[in-house]
Amino acid sequence: MNFLLFLSDAIIPLLIFSIVGYGLITKHNIYDDFIKGAKDGFETVIGIMPTLIGLMIGVGILRASGFLDFLASLIGTFTEPLHFPAALVPVTIVKMFSSSAATGLVLDIFKQYGPDSYYGTITSIMMSCTETIFYTMSVYFMSAKVQKTRYTLTGALFTTLIGTIASVILAGFL
Repeated sequence: MNFLLFLSDAIIPLLIFSIVGYGLITKHNIYDDFIKGAKDGFETVIGIMPTLIGLMIGVGILRASGFLDFLASLIGTFTEPLHFPAALVPVTIVKMFSSSAATGLVLDIFKQYGPDSYYGTITSIMMSCTETIFYTMSVYFMSAKVQKTRYTLTGALFTTLIGTIASVILAGFL
């Protein structure tokens, strides 16, 4: 166990030293490669920034307006018989757009029901079984200039449904 703790502390410095060492041994100017990579990364960030801002604003508006609570009570009438609490519907919806906003909702659920409660267990499992669909699609498809997404959205929504069902089943058995 102590070795793993040491390794986790040392891995980043070891990686940096090995890259610099490789550059020195091969007489390759790694600093220029680093600058070029940083420039490319910065251009990517600038390209996806409008999409990120739009997603964050949209989620903030939905949450602040109370629409998510309304939608949760509406959808909750159908999900409660399936052992999926209505209080968790907003987390499911927001997670598809923003993981950080969903984390805020998760913390609210933990405060209200407790992290070891049935609600907390479902939420924890669900957060690890689902993906930020719209964020991922918009960022990666935009940066790769993908025009036709084919079945990506359908497949992602289906796997989110399966992940949510799995979280209910797994929380029931814990």
